[in-house]
Amino acid sequence: MATQATSSSPSSTFSSSSSSSSSCPRWKYHVFLSFCGVDTRMNFTDHLYTALKQKSIITFRDDEKLERGKYISPELLKAIEESKYAIIVLSTNYAFSRWCLIELAKILKCKKETGVTVLPVFYHVDPSDVRNQNGILAEAFAKLEKDTRINTKDVQTWKAALKDVGDISGWHLHDRHESIIIQKIIGRIFSELYHKLPCVSEDLVGMDSCVEEMLDSYIGEGLGGVRFVGICGMGGMGKTTLAHEIYRRISGNFEARSFIANIREETKNRGLVSLQKQLLSKILMESEINIWDVCEGINVIRNTLCNKNVFIILDDVDGDEQLEALAGKHDWFGPGSRIIVTSRDSHLLIRCGVDYIYTTKELNNDDALQLFSWRAFHKPHPEANYVNLSKDFVNYAKGLPLALKVLGSSLFAKRLNEWKSALYKLKEEPNRNILDILQISFDGLTYLQKGLFLDIACFFKGENKDCIRNILESFYYSLDYDIGVLMDKSLITIDDHGTLWMHDLLQDMGQEIVRHESPREPGGRSRLWIYDDVIHVLKNNTGTEVVEGIMLNMPIQEVEHLSAEVFSKMKILRLLIIGNMKLPKGFINGTMKLPKVLIRGNVHLPKDLSYLSNELRIIEWHGYPFKSMPTSFQPNKLVEIRMHCSRIIQLWKGIMILDALKLMDLSDSQYLIEIPDLSGAPKLKQLILRHYIISLRDAIT
Repeated sequence: MATQATSSSPSSTFSSSSSSSSSCPRWKYHVFLSFCGVDTRMNFTDHLYTALKQKSIITFRDDEKLERGKYISPELLKAIEESKYAIIVLSTNYAFSRWCLIELAKILKCKKETGVTVLPVFYHVDPSDVRNQNGILAEAFAKLEKDTRINTKDVQTWKAALKDVGDISGWHLHDRHESIIIQKIIGRIFSELYHKLPCVSEDLVGMDSCVEEMLDSYIGEGLGGVRFVGICGMGGMGKTTLAHEIYRRISGNFEARSFIANIREETKNRGLVSLQKQLLSKILMESEINIWDVCEGINVIRNTLCNKNVFIILDDVDGDEQLEALAGKHDWFGPGSRIIVTSRDSHLLIRCGVDYIYTTKELNNDDALQLFSWRAFHKPHPEANYVNLSKDFVNYAKGLPLALKVLGSSLFAKRLNEWKSALYKLKEEPNRNILDILQISFDGLTYLQKGLFLDIACFFKGENKDCIRNILESFYYSLDYDIGVLMDKSLITIDDHGTLWMHDLLQDMGQEIVRHESPREPGGRSRLWIYDDVIHVLKNNTGTEVVEGIMLNMPIQEVEHLSAEVFSKMKILRLLIIGNMKLPKGFINGTMKLPKVLIRGNVHLPKDLSYLSNELRIIEWHGYPFKSMPTSFQPNKLVEIRMHCSRIIQLWKGIMILDALKLMDLSDSQYLIEIPDLSGAPKLKQLILRHYIISLRDAIT
């Protein structure tokens, strides 16, 4: 006899949580569903099962194709033993089923022996009838007692089990909406699973009191109404960690939920419409949400969610327009909804009408020492001969969680004399601040590793590592090793999608290092990425031979007139990106045309460009305004060239040595009449020529 268990992926959040501590029971299932198929399989139980799956609650439900009449499967009985909760749907025909009664007796036995939590649902039966076997249950047992195949002792066991389950507080469905009952069941299980399972993450040191204060004073269900709550504080103080922990504990109590992370970065990279789609997609459980502009998104959010009880977290908000687009007013959401907003700017939260603001606090000395020890020793307390030194580092960090993590990680597995040396180095640097603390890990890198870190901080944070691998490998021959070192030193992270990330404070540290290369004149810095700095250098022709990279993200309708000699002093320029705009999805797949405003170039020069560095590995110039590249330019180190909507007629004449070239994209360059002879480009993988027809017969030999 076969049974079937349908569940979410074993790698779900619950699975990892339940197995994270040796003291935690290793449940195979969170919920075992016991029900009478003829009564509820196609309605209540099916809806309940679907809701459990949507919340990633691993649930065992027997296969409806099982043959009845044979002995109950041992696998099914084992599933009861391996479940944290047992939901018993007591319906009209439940007691007529010998299978159901065997399950029930096993569940009540496990309740005593293994601590299974029993949650009864009285589905159109009265709890008192279940306790006393009255009404329809009396009829069921009368029939069972006449069946000579059934042992009298079993009947008595089943009666006792029904009496016990009838005494347990549960949900009575009589004249009540099924959806409301299901939501309450889900909320109970979800909340308990998250809250009761021990969390051993060192990141949550000192967090319990903060979470409890938030839940009791600002968020609790008993407070009523729709509430907007802000979490405010400086970078690295744990705002997002606190929001995640609150979300972990209580989001299951709401009809719908959504956590929108990194809003400040996502607004820059993808825009507000993308964030609106993300919000609705998570709440409505739909992958495709059609919104074309912010105003339409506001109307859809307001009209869709005004009657829903939702829990939303908006993380790292830094502009009024973000809140106005995602959670503008209280009446956008149904009664009992909670909206949490994390931001560094308390005034932004006040002027946007947040009801309450919780300010994150520094860790006390005990919690700070514990957090530091987790990173430095991989346990909550320092080694005996490191106690005093550990306290010195903790005192230096001043309770800032990010600083404690970075310092602790940098000292892991280091010898005592190295600790003393590192502490001495800290004390020798005057007027130190948070950026100085973070720079300790940076100072230990090799020259190339420092360069990689600064490139990520200035140009590539938020980019997919594989998408920019060609570029990075052209700069750093040991890329994977160097990235591993940066990750080991907690300077960067790579998420599950391969995206390069670093904390805002770490990015600020890297960018501050570059600014200090030439505090007064940007042209004396190795990397230029701030709009005003780049324009200053290009307009005034103050670039120098130290400039290695330029990224100019210009506003679409902005036009700048520059000198033709603008790059003449930049002899080691290796990266040049101008007008690096994110193109619409429809343009990428060829189903839509670019708006006219994007077609014209943003940078105008009075005559042809006179010089480009032969060290360039990447040129990305949206709307390149010239007919060709400078005649002196030798592209033999060029890895990628992207010139959308350029005025290029011919890149260069003759055969060039293009040993490194892997990608050439001249899409929408409507004046292009000839592409270069690419026989000298043996590594070329992609030649992209969208939205015009050109003969390639003689281009590649």
